[in-house]
Amino acid sequence: MLKFVKGNLENIDGVEIYPIISLLIFFFFFTALFWWVFTAKKNHIEEVSNIPLSDDALTNKDH
Repeated sequence: MLKFVKGNLENIDGVEIYPIISLLIFFFFFTALFWWVFTAKKNHIEEVSNIPLSDDALTNKDH
């Protein structure tokens, strides 16, 4: 199975850029997520973590 996929990919010009792009997207996404987790306000984290436990989870408080 791998030989079939590898054989097809070897015939495509410029295919070596896709793994690099995938790695960069992965790296930047998780770097941003890591940064957000450590800079998020504690009040927001507590509020969001209590959503499944609240009685009014299906209603919207703002409306």
